[in-house]
Amino acid sequence: MPAGPELLIVGLFFLVIPFLTAFWGDTDAEKRGDDRATFWALAVGGLTGFGGLPALAVYLWQRD
Repeated sequence: MPAGPELLIVGLFFLVIPFLTAFWGDTDAEKRGDDRATFWALAVGGLTGFGGLPALAVYLWQRD
């Protein structure tokens, strides 16, 4: 049963990092005038863990 540092790492990986990347993606897309800002936030943050990395890469690639 994991405890202590393991739970902190799991919590950071599955809760904090996706939230921060979703927040950053949404604010960045809104600043750039992208109509799909909410979509990008859901794609990057909603695909928790490694699933959000390809979505983040696609967003970075497609932005102006």
